[in-house]
Formats: sequence, C-alpha cells, structure tokens
Amino acid sequence: MIAPNAPSSDAAADDNEQLILDMLDRFLKAEVAPHVRALESSDTYPEEIVEHMKTMGLFGCLIAPEYGGLGLNTRTYARIIERMSAVWMSVSGIINSHLIMAMAVQRFGTEAQKQAYLPRFATGELRGGIGLTEPDCGTDLQAIRTAARRDGDHYVVNGAKTWITNSLHGNCLILLVKTDPAAEPRHRGMSLLIAEKGPGFQVSRKLEKLGYKGIDTCELNFDDYRVPADRLLGGEEGRGLQQILGGLELGRINVAARGLGIAAAALDASVAYSQMRKTFGKPICEHQAIQLKLGEMATRVQAARLLVDAAAQAYDRGERCDMEAGMAKYFATEAGVENSIEAMRIHGAYGYSKEFDIERLYRDAPLLVIGEGTNELQRIIIAKQLIARNPV
Repeated sequence: MIAPNAPSSDAAADDNEQLILDMLDRFLKAEVAPHVRALESSDTYPEEIVEHMKTMGLFGCLIAPEYGGLGLNTRTYARIIERMSAVWMSVSGIINSHLIMAMAVQRFGTEAQKQAYLPRFATGELRGGIGLTEPDCGTDLQAIRTAARRDGDHYVVNGAKTWITNSLHGNCLILLVKTDPAAEPRHRGMSLLIAEKGPGFQVSRKLEKLGYKGIDTCELNFDDYRVPADRLLGGEEGRGLQQILGGLELGRINVAARGLGIAAAALDASVAYSQMRKTFGKPICEHQAIQLKLGEMATRVQAARLLVDAAAQAYDRGERCDMEAGMAKYFATEAGVENSIEAMRIHGAYGYSKEFDIERLYRDAPLLVIGEGTNELQRIIIAKQLIARNPV
C-alpha cells in the first residue's frame, strides 16, 4: 500500500507526492496499459485492476488516516487522476464517484457513520458512488422524484435513478432522495442516505455507451427499499442538496483532471507520431500545418493543468471553489475534446483505427463535457460567481 501522507515540511510533501506518482506510473504501465484495448473492446469490468487498486490504497486516497485512508491532498489526487486518464479514463472513474461518496460521509456524516463506513470505503470493501440523476432530472437536482418515507426505524425508498456509475459492481451509494416532497423551497425536502445494496435495490439495466467502456453505468429502481434511519447522512433531514453540492466541486476537479489527462495523452501521441511519419520527404512535424496544431494542443494542456491545480489548491484550503472548479472543468474537458480531434487529424487514417489509442480518446472525451454538470452550466456558474464576488 502507498504510505499515508504525513509530511513534516513542504519538501517532504513534494517528495512523498513524487513517490506516490512514481508508484502509480509503474502500476499503470505494468498492470493497466497492456490490457486496455482488450477490456475496452469487450466492455469488460477490470476486476484484477480493481483488486490491485485496493492493495495500493487508492480507494482511500482522500480519506483521513484516522479512518484508514491515505489522507492525500486534492492537488495530489488530481495528478493521480490525470495520469490514470492518460492511460485509460475508465479506471479513474472507478475511484471518482466512490471518493465523492466517501468525502460526503467524511465531511457531513456523524461520528458513528464515519467510524462505520470510512474504514470500509478506504479498503474498497464497500465501493460505489452517488445516486443523483433520474430519468427526468439531470442538471436540476431539485426536480428529483425518488422519495424516502419514514417508517419507524427505517426509510422506505421508491423511485428510479439513471446514469449511475459503479452501481453494478459496487455495493453502496450515497442516494439523493426527497424526504419531504412538499417542502418549499424544494431543497429543504432533500436528504442523503447511505444506501447499501439489499432487497428492493434493483440494477435494472447496464447502459451501452459510445466510450467510457469497462466501467459500469446503470439504471436503478427502488421498490420499497428499506434503509435504516441511522443511515441518514448527518442525522438531519433537509440538508442533502447542500451536502452533495460540496461533493460535486471535488467531482468537477476530478473530471477536469480527466480532461487534462486525455488532452495530454493526445498531445504526447501526436508529438511522437509526427516525428516518425514522413510526407514529401520529411517528418510531418516539419510541416507548418502540423506545427500549428501541436502548438495549440500544448498550450491547451498547460493552461488546463494550471486551472486544475488552482481549483485543487482552493479546495484544499477549504474555500468555496465552485467558480474555480467550474473553470477547470469547462476548459480542461474542452481541451480533451479538441486535442483528441486534432490528434486524429495528425494521425490521419491511423487515428481512426483501433490499432492506435487516438480513437478511444476521441470516444471518451465527449462524456466529460456532459458529466458532473454540463459545460454550459459551468459557464453560468462562473458568470454568477463573478457577479457575486465583484459587486458594484
């Protein structure tokens, strides 16, 4: 397992981070990269890779050491996600939703909930994600219909969720429900439940996707599913929306780091290929048209990296960072899409072939401009925060 992060100085923290990243790079090179094409092509869940991730402590990388985690900062976590995504984005998704769930419990759970769940989250014994989106509800979370009715010492849950990552192979979700459907404003009737699989918790369908293969994304039905009342996050009804919005800041930093990873992988592949491929008697990297593309791609990667780092540092300082996370998510994911397209053009027909990784990057990248809040929503959040932080 990676050693917990307990540096005594900035230099020690930097050294520890580099050790972690070096170990991760070795893992990705030896255990992930050789199997990506086969697993991705067959849309097979990477069970052996997940088991290795457990032993490395990656499922607990943000969980505090007192609960069995590594206690890494968000900046290091973002760099882990960037590296994972450059090799295979689906692997990063396996820990992203899981850690949003874990951080919701760590930040808002009762001490009893933390003691009961965080150690099991850290080891990967309990794995899962967040149950937010519904068939008629995505960006507007206050429109959810899944209801939880109190019945003695339990809540009885009825409703449906969709596009839920880690719900087939995982065994626990943070579930957003309406505990008071008549509440006004609507958010006052929303709560989060720590929901382990059991009778009434049904995975109804695995969704087929353009990209992001290997990882499970499913539709769920809840039919008189009973959750013990002590699983109400924080022990107080009506706080669910506020609790999950803090988690979405972390999720958007993660998605931004994924976009950065894809953008960087597309750039690296293009730089290498452009020096090997020759046309008109010289490597294509000597043609001005290719140089213009490489210059733009490299600038996008560097700008995205700085935005992701700034958002991660703001999150670590405990500041409100919806604007910073939104900027990072918006720019870095667009960079992933644009760089994947440019890489395909640089590679020509080979970029369209499954013999190269470019076509997978091209299929994976579009998800990022939609997930964790569309990029249209991110721009609205950025604008609203600009006005709120700069009143006349």
